[in-house]
This record gives sequence, C-alpha cells and structure tokens, in this order.
Amino acid sequence: MAQQGFLSIRDLTKSYGNGEARVQVLKGISTEINRGEICVLFGPSGSGKSTFLNMVGGLEPADSGSIRVGDVDITTLKDRELVEYRRRELGFIFQFYNLVPDLTIRENIEVCQYLSKDPLPIDDLIHSLGLWEHRGKFPNQVSGGQQQRCAIGRALVKNPSLLLCDEPTGALDYHTSKEILELMERINQEYGSTMVIVTHNDAIRHMSHHILRLRDGELSEDVLNEHLLPARELTW
Repeated sequence: MAQQGFLSIRDLTKSYGNGEARVQVLKGISTEINRGEICVLFGPSGSGKSTFLNMVGGLEPADSGSIRVGDVDITTLKDRELVEYRRRELGFIFQFYNLVPDLTIRENIEVCQYLSKDPLPIDDLIHSLGLWEHRGKFPNQVSGGQQQRCAIGRALVKNPSLLLCDEPTGALDYHTSKEILELMERINQEYGSTMVIVTHNDAIRHMSHHILRLRDGELSEDVLNEHLLPARELTW
C-alpha cells in the first residue's frame, strides 16, 4: 500500500441540489499529496476544481469520504474546530487580491501575522517578497503584481503548512505571472510549504511536483512530474 501523504483524500464526493436538479460535482476523488510538494490542479470550468479547493480549505462539507491533513480528518471537525484548522494550517491565495484598501502593504501582511503562534519574521518576509520599498504604500499605489505579492505574504506570514492557491496568476500579464510563479517556487524551496494550485495555465505543470486533472468530477490525471523545470524557464 502507498505511504499516506501529508494531504490524503479518500473517496471524496460532493453534490449540489436535490431530486432531478441534483448535480454530482465530485465523484469519489482519491489522491495523496506529499509534504513540500507543489501540486497543480487543472480542469475545465465546472469540473469541480474550486469545490475541491474549498473542501480542502474546510469551507464546504463533503457528502462522503475523508480529507486528512497531517493526522487530522477535517471532515469530522465541528465549525469551531474548522476555524482553528484554517487559522493554524492554511494560507489562501486568490486570483483577486482581497487586500484591505485602508491598510498599508505591511499592515495587510501583519493582519494575518497575529493569527499564528509561530509567524514568520515579517521584515525578512517583506524583503523576500520584493516589497520592502513599497511597505508603507497602500494597495492602490502599487501594481497588480505587487498587490499579489502582498496577498502571498499575507497568506505566508502565518507559516502555514498548506497553501491553497486559486488562479494566483489569473489576473496578471505574462511577465508578472512569471515573477509570481518564480516567487512561489522560491517560497516552496525556502519554507517547505505544500501548495495546491488551481489554474488554467497548463505551463505550470512543468514546475510542479504533482499534477492532477479533473474532468466530469473524476480525476483523469494523477501523476508525479519527474522532469521539473525552473519557473523562469516556463513559456506559454
């Protein structure tokens, strides 16, 4: 039997609606994602990618099956325990940055620092993100790429064991997307963060350790990448 991964999904199902209107979005998904992996999740619109990410994030309940993160099956947790799980274990990165407009770049990152018992040193992180000279500016005073760097910093400052990324480069141009992917690669290497990245950008598979593809609620691809490319070499 294969060794259980850090993120272990077993027979996961999810449906919406009732009766004739019922739609099964996930149909018995099973996979293992190891600690420290970058895992990319592909699939057409409506294939269940966001539902999968929301369930791993404890935002939506499963109909059946299990989601183990480390030693904890989060499908058994009560609401208050799920809140603690998200605070302790997770960082979320979205396509749209969701920054607080009246807080500076530094303050937007600091907001999440206080949620963690073991946060990363904020000055070191801001330097790593390439935001030091922008730390006192407000979100509307910096570029989209810098706003996304801030959003990544906000997720990362908690020192989470798992980063869930929903189209993190979807709103960015080619050059800025490459910079963000290089940053995420460096974060993975420096901090050992496990990442699950939902994207439509097929090139990201080449920098990812683990590749998943959803189609009609089932995994049509679940493979490890034996020939990693550095993010800087990606083209699309």
